Amino acid sequence: MKKILLAVLTIFGLTMSLMATNPVNTVMPSLTIAPDGRAAGMGDIGAATAADLNSQHWNPSKYAFMESKGGVTVNYTPWLTKLNADINLAYIAGYYKMGEMAGTISGSFTYFDMGEVQMIDYMGVPGPTIEPNEWALDVAYSRKLHEYVSMAVALRFLYSDLYSGQSPESAQEMYPAWTMAADVSLYYRQPIALPMGESYFSLGFNLSNLGDKMTYDGDVRNFIPANVRLGVAYELPFDEYNRLTVSAEANKMLVPTYESKFANNGQGGRYSQDEYSGISSPQGWWQSFCDAPGYIDDKTNKTVSPAMEELQEVQWGIGLEYSYNRQFFARAGYSHENYYKGNRRYVTLGAGFKLSIFSLDVAYCIATAASNPLDQTMRFTLGFDLAGIKDLVNNRK
Repeated sequence: MKKILLAVLTIFGLTMSLMATNPVNTVMPSLTIAPDGRAAGMGDIGAATAADLNSQHWNPSKYAFMESKGGVTVNYTPWLTKLNADINLAYIAGYYKMGEMAGTISGSFTYFDMGEVQMIDYMGVPGPTIEPNEWALDVAYSRKLHEYVSMAVALRFLYSDLYSGQSPESAQEMYPAWTMAADVSLYYRQPIALPMGESYFSLGFNLSNLGDKMTYDGDVRNFIPANVRLGVAYELPFDEYNRLTVSAEANKMLVPTYESKFANNGQGGRYSQDEYSGISSPQGWWQSFCDAPGYIDDKTNKTVSPAMEELQEVQWGIGLEYSYNRQFFARAGYSHENYYKGNRRYVTLGAGFKLSIFSLDVAYCIATAASNPLDQTMRFTLGFDLAGIKDLVNNRK
């Protein structure tokens, strides 16, 4: 079971570095992938930026600030094409504003197809070819609490089918896993009057994937990617047509650090696999802030303290978005993860345009870490404004 999970995580590209001392691994890591072209073009940032059709993934509270009555978006990402051309992520999201006082309902569907995977047992003998996949379906409710503040809650169903049947490394039966999770988010957006136009200062906060653990064999219980995300953004106008948004964001997995009792060259660590599996989800959320064991840096041979390792678990990014007349967009960003926590480091570029009826966004990833399979990853987003479509139909009558 453990080998199967490790193989799948490696295919995901989320266990990025074999040299990593103690990366935080979970099941269903596809929930952490930026699904849309706008946020991906800004360094995987979306908690505090202006509301858009894909706010469900980053911060559903932002939907309360959408000007249109409703909209739908379709996203597609060919994922890790250097490893397997069949891996892809599909994401559909939408929202509908019931009214200023009634609030907004929104939802999304995520499907991650890992293509075909050739199983190999512990003796190196090829086993069956499987087609693992996983998906998530969620719904959220958001509303304004104040002119500048909104809040949202979301409920999510998670399903993961990595392998069904008898494990090739043991006689143990494996089954698809599922669980439920919830999100809680806040969004603050205040206009600031300037001589050249109105600017906006925004803050975003999202606690996501707070739910029970998942098991594929009825024995080992695995953490899902519970996460806390905090972002800040400032939108500055240069004149009537030109605007620039600067945003920064940090996020941390609410998952305890696993340190095997067989690690550290046999010196031992904190947990056996059974002990780690026995940690409850709520206990893990709190424990994730203070349980890093520290380690010896194999590059400098210096000791890294537990507090410093906790800080290394924070992934951060910065992003820029230039817009002309709120119709044409150019984006750039940078995302950083510590070398010993996965080493996902990349520059992102993006572009987009928006009309009254639909919008199109694309993003491109350029890895800055050596041999990073995320290099040259692209994302595509097509959005539809329901109010714009309705107006177009009415005008043609």
